[in-house]
Amino acid sequence: MNLRGFLWVTYLNKVYDWFEERLEIQAIADDITSKYVPPHVNIFYCLGGITLTCFLVQVATGFAMTFYYRPTVTEAFASVQYIMTEANFGWLIRSVHRWSASMMVLMMILHVFRVYLTGGFKKPRELTWVTGVVLAVLTASFGVTGYSLPWDQIGYWAVKIVTGVPEAIPVIGSSLVELLRGSSSVGQSTLTRFYSLHTFVLPLLTAVFMLMHFSMIRKQGISVPNKLLGVLLMVSVPTGLLTVPFLENVNKFQNPFRRPVATTIFLIGTVVALWLGIGATLPIEKSLTLGLF
Repeated sequence: MNLRGFLWVTYLNKVYDWFEERLEIQAIADDITSKYVPPHVNIFYCLGGITLTCFLVQVATGFAMTFYYRPTVTEAFASVQYIMTEANFGWLIRSVHRWSASMMVLMMILHVFRVYLTGGFKKPRELTWVTGVVLAVLTASFGVTGYSLPWDQIGYWAVKIVTGVPEAIPVIGSSLVELLRGSSSVGQSTLTRFYSLHTFVLPLLTAVFMLMHFSMIRKQGISVPNKLLGVLLMVSVPTGLLTVPFLENVNKFQNPFRRPVATTIFLIGTVVALWLGIGATLPIEKSLTLGLF
């Protein structure tokens, strides 16, 4: 190591010692890295962490797009086109944003499914479940508000339908609709509201509830799974998917499995259910040995 490198290392060590003396960084790092992980934990216990990763990707890519997006009814669509066609790597950033959004919703659903079937919502983890439900609602709200931001025909009519739903509520329905839209009709006020919700309010609330959620998990530890998880998965998922081929054939005297798409969904769902059911009840070492993951 030359003299310059030695001086840099010495300087960084002094900086580290300064922070260590005041914040005890090493103790915090040891506590995080030495946390006991129960032997029953397998790959399905990573779904919450994957959801968090997708959220962080959303924050990064969404922040990048705010440099070019214009939240006005006259310029929103054109600004999205500019991002996709003119901005450097804009098409990639927006595509990653869209795909990670879909992945976040999927991972969140699977995470809820796993927690419910393993009994992770039971005492003393009720509040952890409540914060998780709030996060699920916030995730769905991200989808609704983000869907409208391009302000194309799909986004416009989606907003009009979604904001019109509360009108069916007695007494306060009309007031809720006007609150969501910002006026009696869908327009600039609506887009401004949805943009503010999508880029500021929802991310802030999500960060707060994620901090609460992970703090509770850290404090209470990981719940012991219900060994009936495998049976429930292998029975409930194929049973639910079995209805898919019949949906378009209600009251029709024809073979429901003639629909290739529906039949494919059912077969894939059955295989995945068997895979999840067997793997979810085994420790990760046995799952890897059997080649399940």
